[in-house]
Amino acid sequence: LTGKEALTHFPSLGAPGGSAPGKGHVKQCELLQLSRKQKRLCRREPGLAETLRDAIRLGILECQFQFRSERWNCSLEGRPSLLKRGFKETAFLYAVSSAALTHSLARACSAGRMERCTCDDSPGLENRKAWQWGVCGDNLKYSTKFLKKFLGQKRIGKDLRAKVDIHNTNVGIKAVKNGLKTTCKCHGVSGSCAVRTCWKQLSPFHEIGRLLKLRYDDAVKVFSTSNDAVGHSELAGPHRHGPSAKHPALPRPTDLVYVEDSPSFCRPSKYSLGTAGRTCSREGNCDSMCCGRGYNTQSRLVTFSCHCQVQWCCYVECQQCMQEEVVYSCKQ
Repeated sequence: LTGKEALTHFPSLGAPGGSAPGKGHVKQCELLQLSRKQKRLCRREPGLAETLRDAIRLGILECQFQFRSERWNCSLEGRPSLLKRGFKETAFLYAVSSAALTHSLARACSAGRMERCTCDDSPGLENRKAWQWGVCGDNLKYSTKFLKKFLGQKRIGKDLRAKVDIHNTNVGIKAVKNGLKTTCKCHGVSGSCAVRTCWKQLSPFHEIGRLLKLRYDDAVKVFSTSNDAVGHSELAGPHRHGPSAKHPALPRPTDLVYVEDSPSFCRPSKYSLGTAGRTCSREGNCDSMCCGRGYNTQSRLVTFSCHCQVQWCCYVECQQCMQEEVVYSCKQ
């Protein structure tokens, strides 16, 4: 992380990771570029600064993993310019950043890294019994409540971009909520379930990232329309088939929405470095990624561990093998 490009939509949230030994969480909060209100909340929440950095790293890595084969590969270059526009890619950044924050906060609570929250205490589960067995549920309830206060979302945005940004932020939070599941463990004799404890557990973030990528693929282009019934404007998308086809359809709470068509990302611009030199799969995405410019083919020898055997008692011994590998990369 360079600390210059923010994944999240609030002010640039990145200072070089890791705090110096002996410095308190207050100092860490001051190093982050936050609003005055966010810094105040950060100072009151020991462990929050570290969790925020973890969330940025989690969101960036997941974004780059999901877009590794796309023309836009979620690189840090061009992100400040991208966040100023209303592209599909901007929608994904808002969603994955809020999802990463929600996920990281909930996990930080259950891991004991936050002072003001602990294990999940949802009603209906015997949480205290689970705690006795050393199990701690992810505290999504605290995470979502704190995050909305931290982001300072207004109930109704005044302009179209504000509505779109809030909507996409909430899509990310909902994606984490949808991945919350109840996990149970048996403690009876010989594996019987005479004693069973259950707790809430979040899905791995890869699953949430995969879901948001599907939302990105089906993102809806929206515009602003006035709703006389409620007295303010709201987001509207393309007309749908059926009896209400004459009226624009409202985007669903799970839809990612955008307002501008994306650039091609083929050539270097203020939004990305382009695709020249990017590796691709000849059978898969070379034609699309290289934007019709063609691709270079290069052979190289790679070394890898092979014929590995476990040696008594405690280590694995491997040989080094070499094989030829063909690499395809987009032409300039």
